[in-house]
Amino acid sequence: MHYPEPISKLMESFMKLPGIGPKTAARLAFFVLGMKEDTVLDFAKALVDAKRNLSFCSVCGHITDLDPCRICQDTSRDRSMICVVQDPKDVIAMEKMRDYTGLYHVLQGAISPMDGIGPEDINVPSLLTRLQDEQVKELILATNPTIEGEATAMYISRLVRPSGIRTTRIAHGLPVGGDLEYADEVTLSKALEGRRELS
Repeated sequence: MHYPEPISKLMESFMKLPGIGPKTAARLAFFVLGMKEDTVLDFAKALVDAKRNLSFCSVCGHITDLDPCRICQDTSRDRSMICVVQDPKDVIAMEKMRDYTGLYHVLQGAISPMDGIGPEDINVPSLLTRLQDEQVKELILATNPTIEGEATAMYISRLVRPSGIRTTRIAHGLPVGGDLEYADEVTLSKALEGRRELS
């Protein structure tokens, strides 16, 4: 089926987003056509503003509209701990928990030789520079529980070991409310590995 060119271009734009195929793109395009013009203009402005006004924090690599970001500027945060994550979305997930009060370091990815991504392609050098600050006592490696995330955590752990900074890895395993029968082998293995004594 041939769509008028403006709709085709709009659909092509939507398909550049992750997880959007031709059917969803068509549905979104026609939804936009049904919106009021002011709403569409506000939507377009929000897209442009986000692209123009957001950048990465020069200290931790988190997405921000200020530099340094609000977390790095917050003097009430525990500067003896840095939690290393792969992506800005991971910082947001950790912050929702409200239990962690230290600082962050966002790698902007993970080591993946298959994809040609090495340690120099992610935010590791700036992490090493930050660790020269004598205030840092613990580095929490909170990379994803994937092959790439594990490899990245191991790599950073080896680099940091000579400094004497305590390096920990977040536990992985069964989610609260999950059933053993539905867990995959890797999750079960990590759950068993991360077991602790009951007091």
